[in-house]
Amino acid sequence: MITARQSRAARALLGWNQETLADKARVSLTALKRLESESGLRVYETTRDQVRRALEAHGIVLMTTDKGEGVMVMRNAIAEDGKKRP
Repeated sequence: MITARQSRAARALLGWNQETLADKARVSLTALKRLESESGLRVYETTRDQVRRALEAHGIVLMTTDKGEGVMVMRNAIAEDGKKRP
C-alpha cells in the first residue's frame, strides 16, 4: 500500500506536480490530494493502486520495512522522452 509520504517523495524524485501524477495514474486530482493529505480522509484502494502502478511504470520502487518506508528511482528507468536514463 502506498502512503502519503511515499507518493509525495516519488513525485519529487520524478519532478512531477500533483496534476502530472493524477493524469498519469488516471485518477482525479481530488483523489490524489486525499491520498497525499495524511488527514485521515478515506482513500479508495483502487486510487492507491493506480497511483502506485503509475509511479512504478516510471521507475519508482516503494519500500516498506519494520524500520520505516522509503522510495527510490531505478537508475535505468525510462524517461519521459522514451530514452533510458543514465
